[in-house]
Amino acid sequence: MADCVRIVGSYISPYVRKVLVCLHLKGIPYEIDPIIPFMGDERFSTLSPLRRIPVLIDDRVTLSDSSVICQYLEDRYPEPMLYPPDIADRARARWFEEFADTRMGEVFIWHLFNQVAIRPFVWGQETDQAVLAKTLSEEIPHVLGYLETELPRDGYLFGNVSIADIAIGCFFRNAVFARFRADKQRWPITAGFVDRVLSTEGFQRLKPFEDTLIRTPIPQHRTVLADMGAPLTSETIGTNVPRPGIMQN
Repeated sequence: MADCVRIVGSYISPYVRKVLVCLHLKGIPYEIDPIIPFMGDERFSTLSPLRRIPVLIDDRVTLSDSSVICQYLEDRYPEPMLYPPDIADRARARWFEEFADTRMGEVFIWHLFNQVAIRPFVWGQETDQAVLAKTLSEEIPHVLGYLETELPRDGYLFGNVSIADIAIGCFFRNAVFARFRADKQRWPITAGFVDRVLSTEGFQRLKPFEDTLIRTPIPQHRTVLADMGAPLTSETIGTNVPRPGIMQN
């Protein structure tokens, strides 16, 4: 086992959450610098050229993409397996991870969470009600309609919990912060699947930190996490003044 890895990124980010759940399931210790991507200094720009989180730093590499990080962790620490052993199942698991990171990221983060949380609390901007309405009435139902045909009625996608289950679950966790939950009458398979995934230990261990941060002003995040015993790095590359990311929508 390598020395403790360092993660840069907030507990509230679905992409950071994906990596932290994988680290937990593989039993890999880590420290975290819990910055939001808009509040990193120039060192953050060096570590993450697109100014996105998470960043993983260990004794061998520095990586700044959640899918690349999770694949690296799987290759370096192959037990327990988080990618299915069958080649076709593994390809499908990567597809679900990609669908979550791109389409669900666009809808649940940039069109939903961004409107109800990031815009007002980071940038001091009003919620765009037209964008929010379209997201709730058109985009989210389209995503959930697809998942309803693909997810299992019981258990997980490929037997044990895999990267596919983790990736999908991460975005529904952020949807909760935006006061959205899948309707159990309209999307019963998806709603049941999400409940199972979010109740697993990897997600539950992170929940107290997330629930606290979502109602705490950003400048106080590190202080409250320290009080809660979070595994914080000794130093931070965070700042108190936000700046947009290179690829910000």
